[in-house]
Amino acid sequence: MTLRRLGSTDLKIAPLVLGGNVFGWTADRAASFAVLDAFVEGGGTMIDTADVYSAWVDGHRGGESETMIGEWLRASGKRDQVLIATKVGMLPGEGGEKLAPARIAAACEASLKRLGTDRIDLYYAHQDDDAVPQQDVLAAFGRLLDDGKIRVLGASNFSAARLKSAVDLSRDGSLPRYHALQPEYNLVSRHKFEGELQDFCVTENIAVLPYYGLASGFLTGKYRTREDLSKSARGGGLASLLEGRGKAVLDAMDGVVGETGATHAQVALAWLIAQPGVTAPIASATSVEQLRDLLPAMTLELSKDQLERLTDAGA
Repeated sequence: MTLRRLGSTDLKIAPLVLGGNVFGWTADRAASFAVLDAFVEGGGTMIDTADVYSAWVDGHRGGESETMIGEWLRASGKRDQVLIATKVGMLPGEGGEKLAPARIAAACEASLKRLGTDRIDLYYAHQDDDAVPQQDVLAAFGRLLDDGKIRVLGASNFSAARLKSAVDLSRDGSLPRYHALQPEYNLVSRHKFEGELQDFCVTENIAVLPYYGLASGFLTGKYRTREDLSKSARGGGLASLLEGRGKAVLDAMDGVVGETGATHAQVALAWLIAQPGVTAPIASATSVEQLRDLLPAMTLELSKDQLERLTDAGA
């Protein structure tokens, strides 16, 4: 497996990032530790989380995922074997909300404490904040970079226009640059990224690390009928995918699965890994069994014909 450079930075990562949203939520301590250990043993290098994970759960306040990862880092002694990515901008708290400069500073300190580390390898603006001038946001991140608290800056859920304007502000070197983008992107959800945003990332060598790579489980192939939607709590939100494009994509995936012997999840992730601008998709697992179904995607090479069939099915 060949590591991929993260944009124009010095960081190199495996072509699959482990999503940490489940840690401390649907994966307890034992399951989280087992998945994290198996990910590193399987060649994984980057773990993605956010300060807001998992504030949406009753009784949670946010920071549960970071705390769990921090406990694993301390127990395993593997901090120097992995890169940690986390985010600011969706969890209000000390310093204000979203990307207020004081909030960025306070949130970074809180994340470092929960993670039990002295640096965050990739720090994202979790969402855009048009209430704060972009130069003020970038200056706040710049102070964290100067202090060595973060190594690389990324943006998540940014439009093409806003990402462009932020990059333009950094061209003279007076402000830090976004080197990574985390958008929603998968075989059945392509409109938010493909086109202007993707073209800009390719031109500017901005690493793309998509989330929802498996479309909340739809692209694993286990949701084929309306009855299948009851298999999990998130199945109800996938009803619209059973018709039209979703069915066409699954049919195309079935063909590729039959030809390669790979699983649907592996095919979905391998398609993403092969897309222009994409460095590594993000996928989560609540068990070692689930993780082991994801890892082979890092080395699965689909043929040009297979990639085209999958692309055409989701167009």
